[in-house]
This record gives sequence, structure tokens and C-alpha cells, in this order.
Amino acid sequence: MSKLSANVKARFHHEMYHGWFKKKRFFEGWYFKIVDKSEQHALAIIPGIAMDESGEKQSFIQVLDGVNVTAAYHKFDALDFRSNENRFKVRIRENSFSTNRIKLDIPGIKGLLHFDEHFFWPKKIIAPGIMGWYSWVPFMECYHQVLSMNCAVTGKLIINKNEVDFVNGRAYIEKDWGRSFPSSWIWMQSNHFTKQPVSFKLSVAKIPWLSGAFVGFICAFLIDNKLIRFATYTGAKLKSISAEGETIDIVLEDAKYVLTVQAQKAAGAELASPVLGLMEGRVKESMRALIHITLFSKQENKVIFNDTGRNAGLEIAGNTTELLNFK
Repeated sequence: MSKLSANVKARFHHEMYHGWFKKKRFFEGWYFKIVDKSEQHALAIIPGIAMDESGEKQSFIQVLDGVNVTAAYHKFDALDFRSNENRFKVRIRENSFSTNRIKLDIPGIKGLLHFDEHFFWPKKIIAPGIMGWYSWVPFMECYHQVLSMNCAVTGKLIINKNEVDFVNGRAYIEKDWGRSFPSSWIWMQSNHFTKQPVSFKLSVAKIPWLSGAFVGFICAFLIDNKLIRFATYTGAKLKSISAEGETIDIVLEDAKYVLTVQAQKAAGAELASPVLGLMEGRVKESMRALIHITLFSKQENKVIFNDTGRNAGLEIAGNTTELLNFK
């Protein structure tokens, strides 16, 4: 397959690399959130590539240790980045990443992990990803996709000379690409609820649009193998959003459900984020937050889910008053 064909294929297969013909003001990164069975080890592994306004390029692998609250940024030459033209498989020197496995050989971490039992995001022609029809808009600042809402982990990593067994752990995989992250956003995700398997993901962000902007949101709630979606493009409404002290409260509503979310912050470490392709932004992410979720069914006139997610990833970035004053 040629690079041109690969670029076209990536428009529907979002897990694939999108930057074949990009030379500047572009970034692409994949995010693997991994928690072992004991829940004593929580990592976010983020490989990617970035190109700034002048055309300077770099590839990178970021590692967030959610338990020890540390982050490391490993910078590589852009020439170290290799992507398969037929499917999602990225290599950065001796490190490789795909939907089904990652191999790591960087300072402090070495080993091999496998992923299976995926819940993949459903694809349609008009909505090939979590962004719905917005996926086809050519001028978006940032594109987003969930690759696997929830999957099983097997394998081991040597972390700072200690062997960590991730067998029967859980993982979540997503990605972003474009020019820059939004000027402000809230993002949260958890796979660890009392009832299993349950997965939850929510993001709210200020989205540039033509000559203005709007506050957009995407929420995915996987329960009983059923995916419930709340999003700007589904007709759902962001009824309220507030942030006081260590707590974030968000209420979403559509024709069938009312979803109430309360997230409790936890200690976090700083990750690099893209600004016009330059990895000079900073965002603090925690992996030990708590997310309490209440789902009310209008049809049944009762609460059908009420539980708290552990080991939650949580980011609150930029001028969030832009989001709180969305009306």
C-alpha cells in the first residue's frame, strides 16, 4: 500500500497514522492507560510525533506513573518514528505500539504487554469515530478517537529494575491528532467499578468553529456490553458544569437518560501537550481520581446505575472558566 492509500484509509480507520504528508504544525499521539490486577501499578504510555511551525520534528514517548505521581518525556529524532502503511503499528527505535501489544525499551521501563478482549468503538460511514460527523470536518483544531474502551492485559514490565506482572489487568486506548489541544478542557476515564466490566469516558472542551467557538462534549458509558453515548452531535445537552475545590460536577441529559458525574481530584504529574505542533504545553494528569456516576432512566423512571470508578484518569487544563460559563 502506498502512503497516499494509507492516508486515505486512515480517514476511516482512525487508529492508523494520519501524518504521512504533514510537514509542520501537526501532532499525533496514542494513549495507553494500563492498570494491573492489584491496582498498585497504573501507567499511561503515550507515543507520538510532533512538528512545529518551522517544520522541526521530533518523536516521543511519554510515561506517566499514576501511583508514584511522576512523568517522563523521552525525546527521539523524527526519523526514529516508523508507521505501518496497512494497519496501526508504530515503531520508535526499539519500541513498538499497536492495538494488540506494546513493546517498551526506554530508560526505567522494559517489557512486552498484550491486549485482547477489546471493546472497539463502533464505526459508521457518517460517523467513523467518537467525534461523529465532526470527524469529517477538515478544519478541526484537534481530532480524537477511542480505540478500545476496555481490554484485558497480559505480560510483564521491568520498571526501575522491579518486575511488574500485568496479567489480568485492564487497559484503555485512545488517540489525538491535529494542530493543538483545545485552549481548555476537562477529561476523565475509568475502567474500575464495583461491577465489571464497566467503562466510562467524558471530555468537555472549547472547540474553535469557523469565526467563533463552542463548548463541545463527548461521553461514552459502557455497561452490560451496551454503549450509551452523550455528545454534542447526538442532541444531548450539557445541563450544568461546576468546579469547586477538589470536586467537578457535570450533568448531561438526552431523550432517554440523565447522567450525573462527580469527579474527585487526586495528585497528578505534568505531561507535555501540543501547541501548534510544538510539545511545549503542559497539562497535569492524575490516575488516582474517583468518578461517581449516577445514570437515571427516564423511561423506567429510576436510577439504573450508581457507582464510583477508581483509578480514574483526570485532566483539567487551560482556562476552564470558558467551560464553566458555557451558557
